[in-house]
Amino acid sequence: MAPRPQVGADSSPTLDNDNDNGPAKDAGILPSYSTVDLVNGDPDEADPWDLPELRDTGVKWSDLETKGKVLRVLSGIMKAVMLVGLLYLFICSLDVLSSAFQLVGGKAAGDIFQDNVILSNPVAGLVIGVLVTVLVQSSSTSSSIVVSMVSSGLLDVQSAVPIIMGANIGTSVTNTIVAMMQAGDRNEFRRAFAGATVHDFFNWLSVMILLPLEVATGVLYKLTHLIIESFNIQGGDNAPDLLNVITDPLTDSIIQLDKSVITGIATGDPSARNKSLIKVWCKTETNTTFWNATVENCTAGALCWEEGNLTWTQMNSSWTEYQEKCKHIFASANLPDLAVGLILLALSLLTLCTCLILIVKLLNSMLKGQVAVVIKKVLNTDFPFPFAWVTGYIAMFVGAGMTFIVQSSSVFTSAITPLVGIGVISLERAYPLTLGSNIGTTTTAILAAMASPGETLANSLQIALCHFFFNIMGIILWYPIPFTRLPIRLARGLGNRTAKYRWFAAFYLFLCFLVFPLTVFGLSVAGWQVLVGVGVPLVTLAVFVIVVNVMQSRCVRFLPPYLRSWDFLPRPMRSLAPWDAVVTSIFGFCGKHCCCCCKCCKCCKKKEDNEKVMNQGRRSLEMYDNPAMARDEDSSARAARF
Repeated sequence: MAPRPQVGADSSPTLDNDNDNGPAKDAGILPSYSTVDLVNGDPDEADPWDLPELRDTGVKWSDLETKGKVLRVLSGIMKAVMLVGLLYLFICSLDVLSSAFQLVGGKAAGDIFQDNVILSNPVAGLVIGVLVTVLVQSSSTSSSIVVSMVSSGLLDVQSAVPIIMGANIGTSVTNTIVAMMQAGDRNEFRRAFAGATVHDFFNWLSVMILLPLEVATGVLYKLTHLIIESFNIQGGDNAPDLLNVITDPLTDSIIQLDKSVITGIATGDPSARNKSLIKVWCKTETNTTFWNATVENCTAGALCWEEGNLTWTQMNSSWTEYQEKCKHIFASANLPDLAVGLILLALSLLTLCTCLILIVKLLNSMLKGQVAVVIKKVLNTDFPFPFAWVTGYIAMFVGAGMTFIVQSSSVFTSAITPLVGIGVISLERAYPLTLGSNIGTTTTAILAAMASPGETLANSLQIALCHFFFNIMGIILWYPIPFTRLPIRLARGLGNRTAKYRWFAAFYLFLCFLVFPLTVFGLSVAGWQVLVGVGVPLVTLAVFVIVVNVMQSRCVRFLPPYLRSWDFLPRPMRSLAPWDAVVTSIFGFCGKHCCCCCKCCKCCKKKEDNEKVMNQGRRSLEMYDNPAMARDEDSSARAARF
């Protein structure tokens, strides 16, 4: 029988009897597919990792009248102004989010840094760096705490290197949170989450190689110590405040923090524990009065002298004069730090989500037609052979420069994450941009370290250089040779998994940045014997599973029969489908009780199901009539009714 027409096509087929137009006639005939292909999937289904075509569906410029052209220009200007304003609010909300995390967990971060015995364990130091950076949402803050501890003699530079590695991991949590805001569209979420987690995989893989190397050889410590000793480095100006000049007026009117409180707790200052992180007085002056007094015994270290039979010493008294109160919203609020932190956390996350959604919609409406073609060509096109390899390194310089301008790798990577999601930047191009961002944030730290006082200059600069060379070595490991770009493949695999099971993104975030560091930290508190006794079997099991998985996909014949698949394990241990059913049932129960979020997810799910039904219907119209299949379907339907 003849093939059925597609949905929406004319029901009466047009027959062309002209033999000269054979190819045209063949092109009009729908292809026939096997039943297996029709059941398993669409053979012409597009690769979800391909960048989508941003097509211009509007009227062409040449077809517009004068009024239409003026309106289009004004509309473009308004969209550009709105985009800049939303980006400004987006960056400010990230700053307020960091302040909120510091109010909620800043003192806890200071307490974590207090135990010097645990910090001497490199694995514990690594996870402490991750935890503290996640709590304060700023690698700069955690690095400054480490510098203060080293300068005060509470920690040596060699023990500080693993903490800096952990801070490098913790700073990547922000753009992972931003990627979760694009969970509404499955393919956008796939690309955005992969673009965010490529930073995570780069940091974790670099730590897996460089931390054991550092413990065994001290290569980072020795290299940076040699540089400090070889050059007569003088203190200079601080890193220029480029973006902060623009964002500080808004963020300082919302909240201002006294970050010296966290540093004081970490360095053991007992008075810092009772202080609030919220800055109340922005202008203070400390006055000191000196006078001479007689004492019976001279205190060690005090200036004393004798006149006749009397011993004199110099006494002093200091008091702080509060001159000007801060003008931010919470300066006069009689609220604890935790309450203010939770309020700011909710407001900043709401602003962040709103700005991100609006930015994505604006970009989708602006990036059309020739503009989209130009932008995608500029960002994703390589140089011609034989200079194609140069493109990635230029992208690194761009990422480093942009991060130096905004002075935050979190801000830059969070800004490019939605661009990866909507398909403007490919994952392969986002990877070198992210690596350049890692370099850019370390150069800012180096300039900040060079502005330190003379007594802390060497230590702070050496720590900043350790951070810099850690990222350089990571780039050497995971970028120059295409085969070694493992973070891209891992991020793409995680993106596919989270696109299929979107709840897995929250599970990944919770596991990698909270549960795993807290577990290792707890084992470290129990002692290195407990850490080794529990950690070594788990690491051995993980390595065994990875090796077996690789062999199952590449050389299964070398495996014993029972290891050629994981079918012998219970299904929940080898598949996420049973867990997905549990999560879906939980959200279904939540949806029955009028949860807005669940209703929104339900609408998205319904929309995707409708699209699947339409695709399946379209494929069914393309297959040839089969009376046997029709009879089977009719009999199955009658049996179901009975």
